Amino acid sequence: MGALPRSALALAALLGVSTAVLEVHVGTGSVFSVEGQQAVLPAWYTSHSQRKPYVTWLLDKEHADPFQILTYLDGVVKVEETELKPRVGFLYPVLSHNISVFINATRERDSGQYMCTVNVVDEASSMGKNIGVINLTVLVPPATPSCQLHGEPTVGANVTLSCSSRKGKPSPVYQWQRTAPTLQVFFPPAQDWHRGTLKLTNLSLDMSGLYVCAAENQAGSAECHIILEVHSTSTKAVIAGAVLGSLGALATVVFFAQRVVGYRRKKRDGQEEAANEIKEDAVAPKTPSWARRPAPDTLSKASTLSSIAGRRDRPYGANPPSDTASILTATGSYRGPPVRAGGRPPGLSPPALNGAPQRRQDPNPIPSGSLPTSSLTRAGAVPVMVPAQSRAGSLV
Repeated sequence: MGALPRSALALAALLGVSTAVLEVHVGTGSVFSVEGQQAVLPAWYTSHSQRKPYVTWLLDKEHADPFQILTYLDGVVKVEETELKPRVGFLYPVLSHNISVFINATRERDSGQYMCTVNVVDEASSMGKNIGVINLTVLVPPATPSCQLHGEPTVGANVTLSCSSRKGKPSPVYQWQRTAPTLQVFFPPAQDWHRGTLKLTNLSLDMSGLYVCAAENQAGSAECHIILEVHSTSTKAVIAGAVLGSLGALATVVFFAQRVVGYRRKKRDGQEEAANEIKEDAVAPKTPSWARRPAPDTLSKASTLSSIAGRRDRPYGANPPSDTASILTATGSYRGPPVRAGGRPPGLSPPALNGAPQRRQDPNPIPSGSLPTSSLTRAGAVPVMVPAQSRAGSLV
């Protein structure tokens, strides 16, 4: 019975009947590439035909329809108009049955499912054997993380160190450690590898040092560091005290400045009021003696009138006018009446009465300091006769 199949195959070969052998093969179903590097999608096909194949590469992304990126037809390579056009191509000549492609300078958005289809005109293939599928994942190394301190690093307090990277595919894990002054590695629950936090409780001065956080994934790693300085007193309290002290000093300066300004203003107002009182109580200045003394010509023109005063104890008309009249000069000098014949001189005292001398009363005493008649005449004084006045007050 074993000879029958061999004879049958030989007969079939003689009759020209061939079996299908077209099949596409892939080197791996998943390819990982680091962003910025080259990615190679390995694929080849098997066929007994000597005809040129028709090769098509498509990219299938999530939330999008598949689209062609590269084709080979009738010996011509065509790169479709996509963002991969300047970076994609066949790695080997297609006729060598190696249909692998390369992608240069890969990007994160290049990730997806790549499908390769091969068809030959005179050769058939089993269902699905002419298609190869490769999944490309572009890895992104972590960006330089950011280290932050949350809390006040004082003795006895609790603080949290955080570390976060803004990009990375897959998501990076974080590892905290203290490198100086001594090496110290932290583990959960103090450290959260996925969130990148490190909790430090009950701080002491010995916990000061350099803390380093490393963000790592399959594409690479990046680091950041933070210097932790544990203080015995709160920095915020020191700053608040300094601010309050500065404000107090400023308020003191402003207070004393206002007092000085008020004192000077009060002193100035007091001086002005005293000056005004002095001006109000001041006596008008006296006119100098030289300004009050009349000129000689004025003295001569301002001669006063002489008044003639008669003796009031005598009846009107007893003596002639010459006996009762007296001449007053401009300076108030007195000229007595002339001496009559047989009469008593005016300077003699009256006769004694009962043996006692009788004192003579002069009605008009001669003022001291009178000028002689000759001087008054030279000064231009003019004698004027003034009527005498009776006891009743009428002029005589």
